[in-house]
Amino acid sequence: MDTLLKVDGLSVSFFARDAEVQAVRNVSFEVGRGETLGIVGESGSGKSVTARTIMRLLPSPPSMVKSGEVWFQGRNLLEKSDAEMEDIRGREIGMIFQDPMSSLNPTMRIGRQIEESLIKHQKLTASEARREAIEMLKLVGISNPEARYAQYPHEFSGGMRQRVMIAIALACRPALLIADEPTTSLDVTIQAQILHQMKEIQRRLGTSIILITHDLGVVAGMCDRVVVMKDGEVVETGATERIFADPQDPYTVKLLNALPRLDEKKKPKLKPAYVRSEDDVPLLQVRSLRQHFDLGKGQLVKAVDGVSFDLRAGETLGVVGESGSGKSTTGRTILRLHEATGGEVLFKGIPLQQLNRAEMKKMRRHMGMIFQDPYSSLNPRLRVADIIGEALDVHGMALGKRERMRRVAELLEMVGLNESHAMRYPHEFSGGQRQRIGIARTLAVEPELIVCDEPLSALDVSIQAQIVKLLEELQQRLGLTYLFIAHDLSMVKHISDRVAVMYKGKIVELAESEELYSNPIHAYTKSLLAAIPVPDPGIESRKRHVPQTEAMQSDPYGLGRSSFVEWSKGHWVAVAND
Repeated sequence: MDTLLKVDGLSVSFFARDAEVQAVRNVSFEVGRGETLGIVGESGSGKSVTARTIMRLLPSPPSMVKSGEVWFQGRNLLEKSDAEMEDIRGREIGMIFQDPMSSLNPTMRIGRQIEESLIKHQKLTASEARREAIEMLKLVGISNPEARYAQYPHEFSGGMRQRVMIAIALACRPALLIADEPTTSLDVTIQAQILHQMKEIQRRLGTSIILITHDLGVVAGMCDRVVVMKDGEVVETGATERIFADPQDPYTVKLLNALPRLDEKKKPKLKPAYVRSEDDVPLLQVRSLRQHFDLGKGQLVKAVDGVSFDLRAGETLGVVGESGSGKSTTGRTILRLHEATGGEVLFKGIPLQQLNRAEMKKMRRHMGMIFQDPYSSLNPRLRVADIIGEALDVHGMALGKRERMRRVAELLEMVGLNESHAMRYPHEFSGGQRQRIGIARTLAVEPELIVCDEPLSALDVSIQAQIVKLLEELQQRLGLTYLFIAHDLSMVKHISDRVAVMYKGKIVELAESEELYSNPIHAYTKSLLAAIPVPDPGIESRKRHVPQTEAMQSDPYGLGRSSFVEWSKGHWVAVAND
């Protein structure tokens, strides 16, 4: 293998208040020309610190390279001056960051941001840079690039912004592209498109890629070799096929076992020990629910447009679909965090829209919500005891200070934490621990129904598995009912009894979990399932169909027209009138 990059014995530490944190310890690996190397591991494993050290993007202080070398095309990057690195970054090594919105300048037009690198490194004129920027937008699959060139980042979707980041990183045709979690926040179909685009560009330009991710399904379809990191160290490295077929390190085995697979049979689910609703009436009934947002100037967004379903006590209904499909808005409208435009929501037979403010406050004791981002949903100024205790105070459930603390300790223990955590602040916890705190807060008022709004999307795959197991145990123990909103179809399959697929504000398919995954009927459901990365580095996973969801903007399923729902082969399926 013709080596392009060699990292040899790299160790990086951070210093704060006379304390040293070893973020990377004695890391070594190589990247060949035209090769894709995957670096995998959980948050805090040192993946991103390694990548930023290669690019010389870590501020010093507080960071310090303690030892090691980074050789790129025969040059040790750690010995280069800042001016020399500025010339290498962008021209010879490009980087795609995790969050495209925070990486793009919101005040600059997209075209100008691509041109910056071209003018600096390629010395192109303004007209030449404009032509090349438009060509790069074409290369990354952005339609109507001449018009898009003049737009701002906020006018692009998440997937389109990530394509722009790829265009910027590849504008000067660098020999090496470092992609740091480039698809973490994207829907499964958009993720498939971005990864397909990266592979296609690599084929055309011969670029080497370092792909940093915690998603082993993505690694299986993209990478030639894999480096597994844990606690700042490399615990295993080898060809992708070998790593998946015969992992040697227990940590690698743990990561592989935590990854949900569509081709695995769903495990039998334990029924709740008891169900609080004794009668035969569904716990939750949603009838023709609509949530329309008036943006002014005649623009009306139909975020939820005629959604209907029942949810029985002790059941888990998964709701899946891409961003903008109306999943989260449906959940929030059910709980009256948004007032519905139309339709009806009945909880235990009681129409929620008819309740006044005081009545709705009493009803909220029976309904809770787990939010997507466990950090932003917790008050950073409050200790955990007060975050959880606040819910008890609002509903008058705390009998006194001692009783309040006893209940907080009980809730923390219920979600796998302990009483000592009560006096800490949210920033002192990991992402998985923060999500457990959010769950404890939701459980404080002893709800019967919990709306889980993307509770796993910000977490590593192994932490996701822990949270899913916790939710299942709590459901079995407490008789909880879940509306589980997510775009990760693999995880939804294993936690849900039934699954509803949403597209443009409508439920287009609703069926038993195993039935929907084994025999999808609707074209949109099939496209979602086809886009899921398969944790198998064999040929078949590399040749999986990549759905072109931009084409879906033209509404190929006819769902923009009036439609009705019919029962077909064990599914509820939306069918256009004509």
